[in-house]
Amino acid sequence: MKKLALIVTAAVLAATGAEARQTPTPASVSAEQPTKFVQVGRLLADPASGRVLRDKTLVIRGNQIVEIRDGFVGEGDVVDLRSAFVLPGLIDSHVHLTFESNPNSRLDGLTQSNAAQAMVGARYARRTLNAGFTTVADLGATNESIFALRDAIRSGDVPGPRIIAAGSAVSVHGGHGDVNGYRDDILHLMSPESICSGPEDCRRAVRMQVRAGADIIKITATGGVLSNTAAGLAQQFTEDELASIVEVAHRMGRQVTAHAHGGDGINAFLKAGGDSIEHGTYLDDESMRQFKANGAWLVPTLMAGDFVARVASSPDNFFTPAQTAKALEAGPKMLDMAARAHRGGVKIAFGTDSGVSAHGDNAQEFALLVRAGLTPLQAIQSATVGAAEHLRISNEAGRLAPGMPADLIAVGGDPLTDVTELERVRFVMKGGQVFRAD
Repeated sequence: MKKLALIVTAAVLAATGAEARQTPTPASVSAEQPTKFVQVGRLLADPASGRVLRDKTLVIRGNQIVEIRDGFVGEGDVVDLRSAFVLPGLIDSHVHLTFESNPNSRLDGLTQSNAAQAMVGARYARRTLNAGFTTVADLGATNESIFALRDAIRSGDVPGPRIIAAGSAVSVHGGHGDVNGYRDDILHLMSPESICSGPEDCRRAVRMQVRAGADIIKITATGGVLSNTAAGLAQQFTEDELASIVEVAHRMGRQVTAHAHGGDGINAFLKAGGDSIEHGTYLDDESMRQFKANGAWLVPTLMAGDFVARVASSPDNFFTPAQTAKALEAGPKMLDMAARAHRGGVKIAFGTDSGVSAHGDNAQEFALLVRAGLTPLQAIQSATVGAAEHLRISNEAGRLAPGMPADLIAVGGDPLTDVTELERVRFVMKGGQVFRAD
């Protein structure tokens, strides 16, 4: 325990900036770098197999796993997880780190600078990492705030999960993703450059996002619950606009994911060649055919549906009338949607829409996925190997093997029996560095 305490002390110093440094890349790992030995009682190294290994030692050099040995071995820098269940760091495919829903959310958008939002994001990034999520896809924030946070975490200046960032969503004028419900002069000041109308303008918007630094293109194919406009939840882009977005994004090496509730918007986006759907509330049989034909992924964000329905129906509801109506309409339908998609063979990647619900509660999505019919193992696969495949980072995340980054978490019980164990993460290592050890 004394050795573990020394490791945790070093992690705390690093997290506070006392020894901020560039995390070594796998290519830079050498025999001269310090070696850690993580002794593990139960190990789900590759969730795709579902096989739990026992009594193993992960040998970690720099930020990389170099070997998995039988038995408990090692000397010097040893982490004792012999009584724990260890699995790869989790992946949340849909978060919004730079904000969190509250009664002042609409005012925050007016009063907070991009720098302030990045600082808010740093707080929520650490909270997300402590919850066991070592990789996230942030699918909606101001470009300056989220790209700065992503880069600061990458360089080791700020503790947090690896971020795949979309920045501003590509949206239609007046639709979900644009600014709604303010004075006209305020609308023009706040509306981002990623708002577009017409195929050519939408090509411009995608290219601007790529130029700004987007890792992935996020669009709002339909209306949304929390946009302050009574524009419904149906399709908002035209088919020509969707085709132009997907074409230019793919030409520039970016995948495209779509916020989509209405079945018409889901189907039109998938027919245009889109890569994944966020939410998917009103998907239908045609949607499921399109998902399977395209190899597209569904990110069902069940926590978001549960959260907005509870807020909208509570005495302390802080949503506007337009938001409330859509929350009560869509929220209760999302669990059944995920169940139908799962039965229909649609590929599901874990995503919470955290920022709508509270950051750090991300793992509550697992129980909702199990309620939708997934087994605990399938739910874990959706947040490891499945999400890694969806985000095209299978060589960087989702499993534990020699040559992979040392991103791992530990819980006390068996999440394959009780998936809510993942709500009680006790140990977090990212890139070979310990960030949490209860």
